[in-house]
Amino acid sequence: MGTFDDRERSFENRFAKDAEMQFKADARRNRLLGLWAAERMGLEGEAAADYAREVVKSDFQEAGEEDVYRKVAGDLGDRADEGEIRAKMAELMTEAKAQLMDGR
Repeated sequence: MGTFDDRERSFENRFAKDAEMQFKADARRNRLLGLWAAERMGLEGEAAADYAREVVKSDFQEAGEEDVYRKVAGDLGDRADEGEIRAKMAELMTEAKAQLMDGR
């Protein structure tokens, strides 16, 4: 049974690590999205950083990314349409994962 237990622990550890990496990627993507949206709204410096933090916090309202989308879409209004925001979210997720893999 030792081999089976070791294998089970290995899978559990891998799952935990993957979940942690996804959480970090989501948070980073949300921060990057917040900075992108802040730029669209004309925010700079600390105001942009504060807004990016608000976007990160908005992800804790419900599971998934719809809460983040609603926050950004509501704040941007007619500055960006749904397709543009969702495309940016996908693009920034790829960037966030690459940054994490590079150790940034």
